[in-house]
Amino acid sequence: MKKTLQLSLIATALLSQLQATELALEPIEITSTAIKTDELKSTDAVEVYTQKDIQKAHVQNVYEFLNKSTSVFATSGYGNPFLQKLDMRGYGVGDGYQNIVVTINGRKMNNVDMVPQLLSSISPSSIKKIEIIKSSGIVVGGDGANAGVINITTRQTNDKEVSAYLGAYGLADGSFYVGHKGDKLSINVSGEAQKSDGVRDIDAVGSKDSNKFSTAAFNLAYTPTDALELRLGAITTKTDVIYAGSMTKAEYEENPKQQGTVDYGYGASPSTATQQRYSSNVLTAGATYDINDALSVNIDLSNEKKESNYVTYASLTNYHYKSLSASLDYVSDMMALKAGVDGFDGALERPALNLSKVNKAAFVMSQFYLSDFTIKAGYRYEKINFDQEGGVSEDEALNGIEAGLNYLINKESSLFFDYSHSYQTSSLDRMFSFFSNSFTGYVEPSQANNYSIGYSNIQASNKLKVSLFYADLENEIYYYADPTYVNSKNTNIDKSHKYGLDIYEQYIFSKELNIALNYNYVQAIIDEEIENGEDYSGNKLPGVSDHNAKATINYLPNEKTTLALTQVYRSKAYAANDFKNNASQKQEAYYSTDISATYTTKKYEVYAKINNLFNQANGLWVRDDAIYPVNFTTTGFVGFKLKF
Repeated sequence: MKKTLQLSLIATALLSQLQATELALEPIEITSTAIKTDELKSTDAVEVYTQKDIQKAHVQNVYEFLNKSTSVFATSGYGNPFLQKLDMRGYGVGDGYQNIVVTINGRKMNNVDMVPQLLSSISPSSIKKIEIIKSSGIVVGGDGANAGVINITTRQTNDKEVSAYLGAYGLADGSFYVGHKGDKLSINVSGEAQKSDGVRDIDAVGSKDSNKFSTAAFNLAYTPTDALELRLGAITTKTDVIYAGSMTKAEYEENPKQQGTVDYGYGASPSTATQQRYSSNVLTAGATYDINDALSVNIDLSNEKKESNYVTYASLTNYHYKSLSASLDYVSDMMALKAGVDGFDGALERPALNLSKVNKAAFVMSQFYLSDFTIKAGYRYEKINFDQEGGVSEDEALNGIEAGLNYLINKESSLFFDYSHSYQTSSLDRMFSFFSNSFTGYVEPSQANNYSIGYSNIQASNKLKVSLFYADLENEIYYYADPTYVNSKNTNIDKSHKYGLDIYEQYIFSKELNIALNYNYVQAIIDEEIENGEDYSGNKLPGVSDHNAKATINYLPNEKTTLALTQVYRSKAYAANDFKNNASQKQEAYYSTDISATYTTKKYEVYAKINNLFNQANGLWVRDDAIYPVNFTTTGFVGFKLKF
């Protein structure tokens, strides 16, 4: 800890002595929202990260980039690095990911059950841009966008590259990207494979929590005429994870690498450790037809089949998702309009239990450009059906609203205000028992009124974004964990609210030195909730840290070399199940200091990185003496990239 503070003070002193000498920053176009705009004119609180940002971070997966470079918090939760939980705007480590809609090239990645979005299916080398729309996006994103939307788009370029790295604890990774972009035909193929021998013990004979995954993607776009584009795509992903159990606080403080005694389902040999194999296969197709210079039609379809197999328990779940989105888009100098429909049919099958969730929606989004003002207005109507084959059926009809205003003060700065009414319906496994195959009770949809106000200033050497937000919620969905386990159930918080402050700062001091800072202050309060005689009114939502800060300093001693120092901090919070706010153990503060060095030429790149330099122990507290270590030891790797 002292070493971390010393480094921070040295860096601050160095920065204060330098003056900006090179200008490089500019507003980035937001392309994956309903209507294209740039971040300076946006009516939303938005973060945009480009291919360059992602690749120079040298992250092992998308989760790591989100966790270390953005306002999003990602954690492996119970030990699966390939299915991590996301949180932003104060929805908590428990259920935050279900309040975020994540899309890849417009395809929604959210699941019908409580499995997080499979972001490991997206190789960082294939990404063109990540756009984070906070407290907005319900009109196009739909069900689940209470906290906002994360849109990821992949690149279509002529780049050809292959990369590999080797690291501590048997870490090995290889990836490639091959692209061709011509006048009529664009094709790209990408893939990645990764494995780790594991860090933690899972049994008494020294076996580890090993893991591996592989993913491959293919995308094709063909324009037979200037007015028509046809698209095809496919993604296949496989993961294989052996889980380590939780541990007591005494064990965690002694050695977070050890097995732990709070160890459900684990035995004395690797064959009895909990092992999960998870696979996803996706096919996509789409078309865009330009009726004229202002009017176009877009259609996209996808078909996904997934399988989750807990090998240890012979527990198999199959998923089949089908989705369709169609829209009519109009763009002129005075206005932009997008009107469309989308549908999602998700089926979940287990032995003697077949469930489905069907979403059907119509929406319209508009933007009007009046001198220095941009005005946004949008509406979504969505019907959702939950069905158990041969059993119960439930229906909901929900409304989503967005309204926003951006005022361009001058060519470098703007003010914005945004309002949205959003909703999140329950996942299927909150309403059905996988043990008895029975209906356990309907869980009401949560609904939120979100307000954001902010200021943006983008100059050639400085990018500053500041926003305040407030969310007023009804029926926030959560799991009531009865200490006696008798009355535990999925249910709703009657009323709750959240508010906070976001600050993003990127500053170029000189051609040798620049810095990026992301700070978030969040308060998440339960206003009214009584469950099983326990009154939570006035308590904080557990698993939400008040303060989150991430800073990266880049030093370029010459045009080919970059040295980077990254510091991540999250303050203490109540343990994930501590809704009473009275547990003896709290979620401890999170610290991680990373350093990296990169040498880049036109033909190749060599890099090295050390994560958690000061060997800081970090963990996820579920309750007293139920801790899952995360990023709890120093790791590192060295790698290279060849460009053709």
